[in-house]
Amino acid sequence: MNLNPINAMGANTVSDPSIVSSSPLPLPGNESEYNSDNTSLVTVAETVGKMLLALGVKQAFGVSGGAIGPIWAALEESPLEVFHFRHEGGASFAATESYLANGLPVAFFATTGPGITNALTGLFAAKWDGAKVIFLSGATTAGKRGRWACQETSSYAMPVEGILTSGKLFDYATTLESSAQLPEIARRLAIGLAQPGGFVAHLNIPTAVQMGLINNSLPKVNFSSSLVTISEERVSECASLLSEGSFCIWVGFGAREAAVEILQLAERMGAAVMCSPRGKGIFPETHPQFVGVTGIGGHDSVFSYMREHPPLRTLVLGTRLGELTSFWNPILVPSKGFIHVDIDPEVPGVAYPSAETVAIQSDVGLFLKALLKHFPESSCLSTPPSLPRPQLERINPTWSEPVRPEVLLDTIQKVIVEGSDALVMAEAGNTISWTVNRLLFIQPGRYRVSTGWGSMGHFTTGVIGAALVKKRKAVALVGDGAMLMNNEISTAVKYRIPAVWIVFNDSSYNMCQQGMALQGFKKVDTEIPPTNFVQIACGLGADGIRVESEADLEAALETAMAANIPFVVDVVIDHNRLAPIGGRVKSLSSQGAAKPSSSLWE
Repeated sequence: MNLNPINAMGANTVSDPSIVSSSPLPLPGNESEYNSDNTSLVTVAETVGKMLLALGVKQAFGVSGGAIGPIWAALEESPLEVFHFRHEGGASFAATESYLANGLPVAFFATTGPGITNALTGLFAAKWDGAKVIFLSGATTAGKRGRWACQETSSYAMPVEGILTSGKLFDYATTLESSAQLPEIARRLAIGLAQPGGFVAHLNIPTAVQMGLINNSLPKVNFSSSLVTISEERVSECASLLSEGSFCIWVGFGAREAAVEILQLAERMGAAVMCSPRGKGIFPETHPQFVGVTGIGGHDSVFSYMREHPPLRTLVLGTRLGELTSFWNPILVPSKGFIHVDIDPEVPGVAYPSAETVAIQSDVGLFLKALLKHFPESSCLSTPPSLPRPQLERINPTWSEPVRPEVLLDTIQKVIVEGSDALVMAEAGNTISWTVNRLLFIQPGRYRVSTGWGSMGHFTTGVIGAALVKKRKAVALVGDGAMLMNNEISTAVKYRIPAVWIVFNDSSYNMCQQGMALQGFKKVDTEIPPTNFVQIACGLGADGIRVESEADLEAALETAMAANIPFVVDVVIDHNRLAPIGGRVKSLSSQGAAKPSSSLWE
């Protein structure tokens, strides 16, 4: 690997005045209804609530339990908005999407034992998607450990390394055994939340400690959020490299705050732009310089561009170039390699270790602002002629039954993407491929998909967190398998959150069925008994419409978007229509997942 690092060497840290925060703990003022007497004794649980407020947390998501009872009660009595879910997984996914929707750190709580283990999948999603989540859990009281306590949480009953300690999942984790630890815990949480990128913390608190009485004052903890950028010398070096010949821009989710600068750079330099699945909409997909989405569900126009107009270099902004973004396809590597910008210094060079890579540790927006000074508007170049563009064949609805997925996506484009400002969230499965391939977005922040951890049930539940904090419609496009695995319709009903679920109902784990068939495995059982999700929704207090004909689609979606309560659109789709998952199948096959030419059982 030829890795030319531009990160800590020659780097400097620049504070963005718009996000600098200095907060004493506990938060002063506005506490007349929440232990305003600063000289009184209060519980550790109450002090933790005050600490969260001081750290900028406004919402807490979770599921109750006896061992977390004092914390739960303290949160309910605090100024925090507390939302009680049906499953810890649903609460953790909602917490993740809450942060990604508004950028505010969020709290998540669960009880001991299965409360913690149920939460882990959603917390891994938070880690991979770059959320800032503080997880509060209960622990077995010291004197009861090793004695088969109910849902025991200790080293006697469960592996604690990486669950109750810092590691691959938690950036910071500790067990609070004494109130004397709180000042240091507050300091570490403040530092972690101030850092760029995600931060997932775990504060594990024994039940007895939660009820301990302390003086509620904590020392002041001042912190500021800082953005990392590089020196002018390094920026100048990058500008020189990009000036040597044509380059394209590969946009990822980490560049979502730099949409204006990306558009300016592309138009001034005539650069082609492609994006990762999570980066859809950061650069307008209708722009003539947009050549398509890479990775799962991506467009063949990207490969046409790389063959017909091969760039000298690619400027990579805020993406890891992981499997579902690149499939590690060598055709995407230009002759002079990559200039890769990311706030995480470990990201550049990992996906393509053999490619020449100039690694830049920097906030994408600050880097681009500095780079644009080297390319003033007067240096604007003409757009390369006839750049390949994504070609989508629109299919007119008919009375066809069942509904073709392409027609469903085209109708979603018209009614929801173009006809509203709703957030659109695609669940793991074929819905990722269909939405990446067929929906077009022209602004950042409208589309969400998880291509890292990629958990089923992420957006069947996460849609609530996004709708809640954005205070507007959020629409989850989900498969029937995911909807049966995990959903929080009941929670949405309780809090009157007008989330919408559009279920791609084909009575099958169809991505698995289609993918296995393409890999040569025919005899697999992916069938799901037919399910009527409208009946389920209505039984939970929501509303819904079942759609079996393409002619009824548009009216059904319009009704869903006009509803002021949770709404399910259950669409019976044609399971024989092959989703655009070929790239994923080829990637699996290259890893040895294809069926051999003969089978023992044939």
